[in-house]
Amino acid sequence: MRVIVMSVVLSLCATAALAADASCKQTATEKKLAGAALTSFMTKCQKDAHTSCDTAAHEKKLNGAAKTSFTKKCVKDATGA
Repeated sequence: MRVIVMSVVLSLCATAALAADASCKQTATEKKLAGAALTSFMTKCQKDAHTSCDTAAHEKKLNGAAKTSFTKKCVKDATGA
């Protein structure tokens, strides 16, 4: 039970942090990343965004096309794509 509570709390924190932070592209620009560093940063940022958005969709109890649509838009907004 404690594990479930901790995972929910962490997912809420990640969702809030993702919503409050600048997009991945903005952050990469601010850090002046290029080449392999940019590719690595964007890959990790997109993976983190996808995980966070999946968690948010699960919390909203979305399934099927609604989940897919929500996740796609959420990741797009988070990455700045």
